[in-house]
Amino acid sequence: MTFRDRQRNLFAVDIKSSYRRDVESIGGMTLGAFTGYFRNRKSTKNVTFPYGNYKAHVVLGIIYSAAEEVDEVKIHPLDNLENIRSVLKDFQFFVQEKWRIAIDRPGSGNTKNIGSVNKVDDLINGKGPFSMLGENVFDDYWMNYLTNDMAKSVELPAPYYKNIGEYKKFRGIDK
Repeated sequence: MTFRDRQRNLFAVDIKSSYRRDVESIGGMTLGAFTGYFRNRKSTKNVTFPYGNYKAHVVLGIIYSAAEEVDEVKIHPLDNLENIRSVLKDFQFFVQEKWRIAIDRPGSGNTKNIGSVNKVDDLINGKGPFSMLGENVFDDYWMNYLTNDMAKSVELPAPYYKNIGEYKKFRGIDK
C-alpha cells in the first residue's frame, strides 16, 4: 500500500505475516525482492511509484500461533459463521522499517527475496543486522547481492559476498 502524508511524502507499507515456532521465534518472512524495482529505483515497470520515490518502506507485521484441534478443512454453512473456530490465535502486530529487520541472506531458497530476522524481540524492536549499519549499507548490500545463479548467468566467479562479514571486507567497512 502507498500512503502520502500532508507534506506529500510517500510511504510504502507491506503487510507480512509469519507463524510462531515458539515463544521467542517465528518461521521467518520475506521482505520483498532484491532485484528489479528494488535495484532500479527509478523504474515504473509494474508499479505506480518508483522505489526511490518513497520516504520509507515499512512492514506491518503479523505474528500468529496455530490453534490446536481445529479441523481447517471442514466445510461450514454460512449460517453457522459465528460458531466457526479460527485456525489462528495469539496475534501480535508490529511496525518496522524493512531495512531494520532484514537479514543478510534471501528469505527463501527459490526466489530473490530479502529475508527477515526470526526472533520476535528483534522484529518488534527493529534489531536486524543492518540496524546498526544503517539504511545506506542495507541498500548497497542488497542492490549488489548476487546469488550463485545470478553470478553464473553473467559469467562471474562465486558472488562477491554471501553475508555481512564478507560484505564488510569487500567494502572495507570496519564496524
